[in-house]
Amino acid sequence: MDESPSEEPPQRTSASGVIQWIDPDAMLAEAVRVWLDDASRKVETHLGLVGEVRVRLLGDEEMARAHERYKGRSGPTDVLTFDLEPDSDVLDVDVLVCVDEASRRAAQFGHDVAREILLYMVHGVLHCLGYDDHDPEQAERMHREEDRLLEAIGVGAVFAPAGAVDREGAR
Repeated sequence: MDESPSEEPPQRTSASGVIQWIDPDAMLAEAVRVWLDDASRKVETHLGLVGEVRVRLLGDEEMARAHERYKGRSGPTDVLTFDLEPDSDVLDVDVLVCVDEASRRAAQFGHDVAREILLYMVHGVLHCLGYDDHDPEQAERMHREEDRLLEAIGVGAVFAPAGAVDREGAR
């Protein structure tokens, strides 16, 4: 998408290098932000990322407004990705992450919210690296790559961990 969300400057940010976490409403505890920074550095190194990925943390209300504005759909969603330089090897990406949705999904799947938020960031980055999830075959490939990457950096599978109920409700 060519349009970038315009927001006022963030009040709280942290950056691990390429990936910058923006938490203007202080939705996450400091320990979670530190964990996300550490995991982000590992993602950057593993994927060899170059450029900037700005991950803005939102609540349901703000995400619902963005979802309506940029996708024409009502209600919040988990993650929206805006690749501002889609034809470049250097990333210039805005990712909007809904912390409220991440909290609901993390509780549903029995893991902590930080892992779910990290999954959403990885999902956004993979979109910019050529992955897509708009049909079942592509979605399966993308979600396998998400979990493979999270396993490789020591976090473990989040989308479909072994033995867990998957996101569609089947074993």
